[in-house]
Amino acid sequence: MSLSKYQRRIRVKQKIRKTLSGSVERPRLSVFRSSKHIYAQIIDDVAGVTLVSASSREKEVSTSAKGKTETAELVGALVAKKAATAGISTIAFDRSGYMYHGRIKALAESARKAGLNF
Repeated sequence: MSLSKYQRRIRVKQKIRKTLSGSVERPRLSVFRSSKHIYAQIIDDVAGVTLVSASSREKEVSTSAKGKTETAELVGALVAKKAATAGISTIAFDRSGYMYHGRIKALAESARKAGLNF
């Protein structure tokens, strides 16, 4: 039997997480995408703590966005701004098993433009 789309994403996510881990020097930027919203959080896996988070449900993002891709760009810029405030400049990008295109790519490129290095 073939895997469902969700099962395939979980399997890819597990392969990625085998090698990718966040630390104090280089925390992990994890992205979750639902049908309506997108969430991003910067995580220190050693301490098990979320350092910074941003989502499309925040007021400054939800009021000014027109489409899902544009919303993802705003979330990427917002998470990068919050990371700079927290003193984080270098991260490891965790796409959580999603393909690197569309909203995931828009978020990543927007975060790069706003100053995050990965």
